[in-house]
Amino acid sequence: MTLAAPQDERSELLDALRGFALFGVLLVNLRSLSLYDLLPGDERAALPGVVMDAWLKPFMTILVDGTAITLFSVLFGVGFAIQRQRAAGDASGMRRYLRRLAVLLVFGLVHAYLFWWGDILRYYAVLGLLLIPLSRLTDRWLAALGVVVCVGLPVWLQPVVPPLLPTQISSPESAARALAAFRSEDWGTMLAGNLERDLRMRIAVWFIPAYVLGRLMIGAALGRSGVLLAPQQYLRFWRRLFASMLLLGGGLGIFFAVRAAGLPDPSWPWLDSAGGRMVVSLARFATPLALGLLYLAGLVLLFQHPGWRRLIVPLAPLGRMALTHYIGQTIIAIVLFYGVGFGLGARFGLVGT
Repeated sequence: MTLAAPQDERSELLDALRGFALFGVLLVNLRSLSLYDLLPGDERAALPGVVMDAWLKPFMTILVDGTAITLFSVLFGVGFAIQRQRAAGDASGMRRYLRRLAVLLVFGLVHAYLFWWGDILRYYAVLGLLLIPLSRLTDRWLAALGVVVCVGLPVWLQPVVPPLLPTQISSPESAARALAAFRSEDWGTMLAGNLERDLRMRIAVWFIPAYVLGRLMIGAALGRSGVLLAPQQYLRFWRRLFASMLLLGGGLGIFFAVRAAGLPDPSWPWLDSAGGRMVVSLARFATPLALGLLYLAGLVLLFQHPGWRRLIVPLAPLGRMALTHYIGQTIIAIVLFYGVGFGLGARFGLVGT
């Protein structure tokens, strides 16, 4: 179903949402780009902001890390759906869609292999192809299948996939090698370390394709349904989504915060059983999805109020050039933190970054 909506209003909301997501992605990526995540424990303990970092990191892990990637990926799915609708029944439109995916893939590969191993664009480009056959599904089925793909599939494949993957260097050794390469003032050493780190992480986080594809599918369903193109006509949907994700995401977030704090839960001994561990794994994948959709619904609802809209709209220019800003974040961070640049590294800790 396609709904007409004023073009300026439509792009203003979507661009503001992309800008918000991009800011969250920056916060997530800076942990790696500043080299903080690669530091061994003794170096982290010596940082001036170690006390604040100990409080900040758990909050970022639960409230920012997966949620920012969720929102960014869902909005890419929305964009793909809008492009596909414009290309429907038009051979030239389909060619434009495929060309855009090809260009995105080139940008992603260059970004990944010459700058930063954590690139996500290449996944969007390749998985965007799968949205073509999947577009035959109804919006409800596409969104439901997306949830199954990004929440259930990694858990179900966990006993199968890791044993098939090649043995890799242990994580501390890999991190130490990457840290030394990124601190180096030699571009060749940095690039070699980047390629090695990329290979290591593609294997270590083998579930990323499912993680991303499911979110793209959910975004494509939202983009096609019209709930983001004319949100004022679907306020009931957005209120229900906000309330349900607040209960689900908030509850799961509190649960994992309690576990991360090391508090005992003697009343739940079943969590140590095989079935309990599977439930926890499913919940772990569901939490960032629920919180990301919570942020999306909350922002859409706030955007309907003039006062809040004035605060959110300044993010729109950032979202209009999301690709440029995404790659620009990497380049600026490398100049600031890597040895080939100013070599600041994580000397100020997570708070200072």
